[in-house]
Amino acid sequence: MKIDQDDMITQAEAARIRGVSHEAIRYLVRMERVEVHRIAGKVFISRKSIEAYQPSVGGRPRKKKPARKSRQKK
Repeated sequence: MKIDQDDMITQAEAARIRGVSHEAIRYLVRMERVEVHRIAGKVFISRKSIEAYQPSVGGRPRKKKPARKSRQKK
């Protein structure tokens, strides 16, 4: 597999591109959500995978609220 060096960016650059913290990028790397290459002990991320990353809507679905009963005036 050939690695395009122009496509590789550091974690700090990825954080600037996404507008998130460095820790958020480290989390994506740890969870293997982005394409990563380790070269000489350093982590490089594919620019395309960072730009294409869409966070999943996680969590539990919201409960449906019961219909409100209207108050009748006497």
